Amino acid sequence: MRIITGKYKGRHFEVPRSFKARPTTDFAKENIFNVMMGYMDFEGKSALDLFAGTGSISLELLSRGCNEVVSVELDRDHARFISQCTAKLAAENHVLIRGDVFRYLKSCRRQFDIIFADPPYALPTLADVPDKALPLLAPEGVMIMEHGKQHDFSSHPLFREHRAYGSVNFSIFRNNA
Repeated sequence: MRIITGKYKGRHFEVPRSFKARPTTDFAKENIFNVMMGYMDFEGKSALDLFAGTGSISLELLSRGCNEVVSVELDRDHARFISQCTAKLAAENHVLIRGDVFRYLKSCRRQFDIIFADPPYALPTLADVPDKALPLLAPEGVMIMEHGKQHDFSSHPLFREHRAYGSVNFSIFRNNA
């Protein structure tokens, strides 16, 4: 897993083979971040990474200048790995929440400029993620959701566009409030 651009550009982290979660491919990550740059500048923004997995997206957001990144990950080993990676970068503007994403979304009382959600594709409640997460999206904020091709969020009122890179699909939502 590598960081594509920003102040930590080129840094590599070896994801343990025992992990169930795999990082978003470099190709898909680079492309979706290029699309996101068309929506907003990352510098000084707050970001929420749901189902953080290996932390690949969190690290990319930190590298690109977000002033705060909150990562939510349930799996203990994955959370420990994310913590080790951010410690190696000495990233002080990172908060790791080890817990259930849906509980966090229910109890969180703040908003974020950027929300990235990469739930397990087999998650039975995957279709509920946008409606649960979007209340935390700040005005003019952007939410990116990674999902399999069988999901279509185009009828959602905040949906803006769909992008596919190989088998990786992203739905982009924008809060124009």
